[in-house]
Amino acid sequence: MRFKGLDLNLLGALDVLLETRSVSAAARQMNLSQPAMSAALTRLRDFFGDELLVAQGKRMYPTAYAEALVPQVRECLDAVESMLVTSGRFDPATSQRRFRLILSDYVMTAVLAPALQTLAATAPGIRLEITLPSPETGIELREGRADLFVAPEQFIFTDHPSELLCEERYVVVGWAENPLFDDVLTLEDFTSAGHVVVRFGGPRDLSFADRQVRQLGIERRVEVEAPSFTTLPWLLVGSQRLALVQERLAQRVVAALPLRTAPIPFPFQPMREMIQYHSSRKNDEGLRWMIERLREPAVLM
Repeated sequence: MRFKGLDLNLLGALDVLLETRSVSAAARQMNLSQPAMSAALTRLRDFFGDELLVAQGKRMYPTAYAEALVPQVRECLDAVESMLVTSGRFDPATSQRRFRLILSDYVMTAVLAPALQTLAATAPGIRLEITLPSPETGIELREGRADLFVAPEQFIFTDHPSELLCEERYVVVGWAENPLFDDVLTLEDFTSAGHVVVRFGGPRDLSFADRQVRQLGIERRVEVEAPSFTTLPWLLVGSQRLALVQERLAQRVVAALPLRTAPIPFPFQPMREMIQYHSSRKNDEGLRWMIERLREPAVLM
């Protein structure tokens, strides 16, 4: 199909070429041969009258004109996708759709894992692609490369819709043989103990819990920094250390490991876990169905 002389199939190829900056990588992503993708790039260059991608050494770099095209191409493809999902009916029993989700390992364990137990029976053709939050998350969401992003309210982007998935309380978790759990845990107990915390990525960003502790002015002795929520409980076993853990995750790890929980000995606001999607997907029946599947275990626990 052509529009003003452009084969519209080439827009998808252009989007992937500008994303990967590689003919071979774009060909793999689109399940095309490398000669076919090279031919597509040639046709795009002829139509736009620009090189679009220029080889330097073993890499390709976009021209200034190509850089300017990136948001326009993505907006065009988003509009087409929005039109298709709005006009089409979504049937989970027969759909072969792939959902791209960005969420933490806490959400994977406490929310997604229970949801998957029912998805296999009700939506056997559905496929999930799951990635952890990263500095690129905002770009992936804005460019439509992610369907859903789940994160605490403080980490949600302001330029796209979001809604509450669940509220999550925190508890103190420690080794079952830690004597601090033999009595009511006090603030003095909490501050005098060693702690395990979660830090994210290269910048070592603070988690929701650690940000709140800092805002409250409570000093702790941090002895271990873990890279993820699900590794944290294993670092408590056999030690006198404590950690602040989401209650849903704590319920799961206490059932599997020799750990105990106690209430936090000071006022602590619950976390509002939000779910976010691109503004063009607000009428997407498939995304609404997936949001409800995630919400079911979040509400029940």
